[in-house]
Amino acid sequence: MVNIRLDIQYKGTEYSGWQVQKNAVSIQGLIETAIRQVTGQDVTLYGAGRTDAGVHALNQVANFHIEHRLPPEKYREAINFYLPRTIRIIQSGLVPDPFHARHSAQWRRYRYIIGRSPSALYFDYRWEWEYPLNIDVVNRATQFILGRHDFSAFCTVASQSENNECQIFESSWRENPDEYIFEIRANRFLHSMVRSLVGLMTDCGRPNHLLTLNDFQDIMKSGDHTRIPLVAPARGLYLVAVGY
Repeated sequence: MVNIRLDIQYKGTEYSGWQVQKNAVSIQGLIETAIRQVTGQDVTLYGAGRTDAGVHALNQVANFHIEHRLPPEKYREAINFYLPRTIRIIQSGLVPDPFHARHSAQWRRYRYIIGRSPSALYFDYRWEWEYPLNIDVVNRATQFILGRHDFSAFCTVASQSENNECQIFESSWRENPDEYIFEIRANRFLHSMVRSLVGLMTDCGRPNHLLTLNDFQDIMKSGDHTRIPLVAPARGLYLVAVGY
């Protein structure tokens, strides 16, 4: 029995998300099916992050255990043969038996992209927003979330648990002529957390802002997700990297 690591890219637009769900097409499910077609065996694929429907990945990490003669580095090409072009294994290899894509991870990095003008080519890959964004204001908001905090306010009610604390290592906005880009790195993320953060920050940073930075802090401390007026759409969110 060997432990195989996969590094994976995908366009999440047409999928129900990473995790297998009944009566829905998931990325995990398609890759597990492809592995079965390659090896004739059923495996359970463990992912580093359970990305939501419509969310993309530049480098998702997953692993599975199997007893099979195929060399570890050959799984990449073999699995890709059975996958749609919107899902690609970019690397496969052998890892120690205790390695677990989710539980061994020390941090995850996400990126959110906002388009500054409509595009015929990139609308599936970013949130096209009609307002200019005050980068100074939203970067001030990022300072409130650095460190360890309870992020219940940024977690959908259906997925809240007893422990909604996360450790934020980095958080910042930048801009270029075409886009506003938010980057965040943390030990863990809650369901819809990044999209909720982006939605609240943009409400603070838009012209004639709907909310102030004081409002941002109050909502964060309240733990009440219903006070967040806007959750940014999934199409602008990317899982960028996972650290071990």
